[in-house]
Amino acid sequence: MAAALASPVWAGDTTTTDNSASSATAKSLDAVQVTGTDTIGNIAPTQGSAIATQPQTTISSLFLRKNVPPTGDYTDAISISPSVSTVAPNGPGLMEAPVVSMRGFQDGEYNVTFDGIPWGDPNDFTHHSTSYITNETTGSIVIDRGPGTASTLGNATFGGTVGVNTLTPSDHFSIEPYLSFGSWSTEVQGATFNTGRIDQTGGTTAVINVQNSDSDGYLTFAGQRRQTVFAKVEQPLGENTTLTFGGMYNNLTQYVPFGATAAQIQQHGRNYALSDDPTSQNYYRYNKDDINTYLGYLGLHSEFSGWTIDNKVYTLAYNHFGYNGEDPNGETPNGTVYGPDNVPGQRMRNWYRSWGDIFRLTKDLGPGEIHTGFWYDDQDNLRWLNEVDATLNGAPNAVPASAAVDRNMTDTLKTFQPYLEYQWNITDAGYLVGDVKYVDFKRTIDATVNQKTLDPLNYSKDWSKVLPSAALHWQFTSNWTAYVQWAKGFLAPNLNTFYTTAPQESGGLQPQQTINRQLGTNWNDDRLTLSADVYYINFNNKIESRKVGGITTFFNQGGAIYKGFEMEGSYLLGAGFSVYANGSLNRATDSTTNQWLPNAPSKTAALGVIYNQGPLYLSLIDKFVGYRYGDTGQTQPLGGYAITNFAANYAFTDMADLKEIRVGLQVSNLFDNKSINALAGYTAQLGTPLYFTIPERSYMVTFSAKF
Repeated sequence: MAAALASPVWAGDTTTTDNSASSATAKSLDAVQVTGTDTIGNIAPTQGSAIATQPQTTISSLFLRKNVPPTGDYTDAISISPSVSTVAPNGPGLMEAPVVSMRGFQDGEYNVTFDGIPWGDPNDFTHHSTSYITNETTGSIVIDRGPGTASTLGNATFGGTVGVNTLTPSDHFSIEPYLSFGSWSTEVQGATFNTGRIDQTGGTTAVINVQNSDSDGYLTFAGQRRQTVFAKVEQPLGENTTLTFGGMYNNLTQYVPFGATAAQIQQHGRNYALSDDPTSQNYYRYNKDDINTYLGYLGLHSEFSGWTIDNKVYTLAYNHFGYNGEDPNGETPNGTVYGPDNVPGQRMRNWYRSWGDIFRLTKDLGPGEIHTGFWYDDQDNLRWLNEVDATLNGAPNAVPASAAVDRNMTDTLKTFQPYLEYQWNITDAGYLVGDVKYVDFKRTIDATVNQKTLDPLNYSKDWSKVLPSAALHWQFTSNWTAYVQWAKGFLAPNLNTFYTTAPQESGGLQPQQTINRQLGTNWNDDRLTLSADVYYINFNNKIESRKVGGITTFFNQGGAIYKGFEMEGSYLLGAGFSVYANGSLNRATDSTTNQWLPNAPSKTAALGVIYNQGPLYLSLIDKFVGYRYGDTGQTQPLGGYAITNFAANYAFTDMADLKEIRVGLQVSNLFDNKSINALAGYTAQLGTPLYFTIPERSYMVTFSAKF
């Protein structure tokens, strides 16, 4: 920071705008971000925010387009960020990653939003990353490492928010088809169509993307096929009001492995997963997912007489039919009531639908601004799992009825979160935000066969919580800002707290909660972007369970401590070259035992060099993830690993009727590191550990044209 403060100021007369997906209180500050094409802010893969009131990382569209393969999703993109660790075991976007960790918080312990809309599986708030927005329809990603202010909405503000912002329609007409091919017989065909301004005086704009991808995947017989359609339309209504429609539909077919034992990896290779043997429970056709999803919203944004109104009405759905062998790792022998050699399997369905409304209102009031609004969300969920005879093509009556159904249940989750904030503009250089959010959520379950107990259950429970926060933001110079934050986050109890014969015995259960204390600073000029922060998070009300007399009850006990230091920055060397680095020192331990939490790396780091000048873009970036444990009690130790990725892109311009032709190359895992990096779980029969390894070196080549 001392070096940054001593460096000359390269820009001082530009204006920044807030691109945070979750911040509704950030004040516009002059001369903190530059918009020229030759500035480091337009080249940096990630950078901190000069206007946020908590640690925040923005991943640019340039990085997404040049470095993330077209099969990828948001988890592949955020893996470069400080304190984030994740690897997709079947290749980028070709399978959901088993671990997506941020500061030691796991998927389901933080929000993911699309255009500000929270989404996730209602039973445990995890996210099916391959089933929604693709990398090609992502405009930018904003990562908030903290619960944010009261206007940060979602069921898991506990550990932060990953805000995925979709493409914005262009003012100019264009058609851009693209074709990609690469390792493991991977192919992607797609096209992006921009209407441009239909009425040049300020009319409708729209963007549509269609994409088809097909891949065998890195893991044996773990292929994937995916079709996606995305559209966004923006319609001005007068000078100060805009109506926006956004929507996507996704259809996914994939063959899903559950990991491999150490013995299987040693015998069959590091990419061992499924087989083509129809007499085996790991036959790929017995381990298949058919998933289709949709998401759509209608947004209205209006500004008049000092008021700002923003409202989004949305709906989304996830429909999953799944099939798997009873024990794909071979510890359970074949045999059903239909024959001693018949293959036992399972057939399942998980369907949920959500609809909701997000309303925000802002008004200048006194020496500041008042922000208020609410989020209402209503989710319905259907889940069933049956035992079947895979040899008989999944006949529903393959085993006796008393043992055929493992679960048959419907459940709901209703969430209501009103909030109130006031931003006091102390001076032109600084402001103070104080706020409060009230959270109310209600779960219901109606099960003829409840999961785990196999008994009927009809039960409901309502929880509520008041969450305050406060933050101070200060601008010391045109390039240097800092902030300090205190905030409470929370995590609603998962549906598994109802998987007991007497859930009323857990009636006093409280939501898990964090108390965040964070301090950070940011420097930004034409040649240098640099940010750093320290954090201390106290996690309490940890939900535990015990079984007494055959009845499982859940209760609050203990918690955990998360603390660390994070830093990221880029520097423009000149002649098109820049360097990029980030790093974190993290500690996430149980506050009772002082043992490390699962999948919480002790450190992360990234280092890279980028060339971006004229038609040529080159990057070489290495990401390191430190030592960690795969399970509780500091068991299943996993060594650190490093993955180096290379990207090259060249644009041919001014070619007759073509605006541009691009050729891109991405090489993932350049140095072919195939070490074990994640615990996938355990076998059902003997409890043998299952693992995933880092996918081998792979490449993707993309050709695109712009008309």
